[in-house]
Amino acid sequence: MARAAQPQDGPGLFEFEESAQADEPLPAEAPTSRRLIVEADGGSRGNPGPAAYGALVRDAESGEVLNAEGLCLGVNTNNVAEYSGLIAGREMSRAIDPGAEVDVRMDSRLVIEQQAGRWKVKHPAMRPLAAKARALHPARVSWTWVPREQNKAADALVNRALDGNPTERR
Repeated sequence: MARAAQPQDGPGLFEFEESAQADEPLPAEAPTSRRLIVEADGGSRGNPGPAAYGALVRDAESGEVLNAEGLCLGVNTNNVAEYSGLIAGREMSRAIDPGAEVDVRMDSRLVIEQQAGRWKVKHPAMRPLAAKARALHPARVSWTWVPREQNKAADALVNRALDGNPTERR
């Protein structure tokens, strides 16, 4: 059963209930020529410990940040925080252009490989988050693992949230 949303939780992050439709993607949107980049990260100070996620969406051509969010999750694990960042990033990119091609970039090899379908989601507690993330995938998505040094913008959103300065999406 999902926990109740906390004041800083992203919209709908933990209101997801496991169901028969969990693995079914949302209806496909008409493809557009737009390309977006989702950069996401999550972290906990302790594992579990105080946790937060950060996500931003960039226009692939200009590099302009179109939306960003960094919020606390209370006490949680690093993996929950990483998946929460992915979900927030995908929610924001879908709101910007549901038919866009999306390149997801994260420094979590676990999340990237699981969402690309190359690794199984073995931990039962992670399955609802993985299913929610999967349901948000556009028809055209690519998965890119990046070294931590190349994920500094999303990481900064995580640390700002943990330090008491959250960023709410527009």
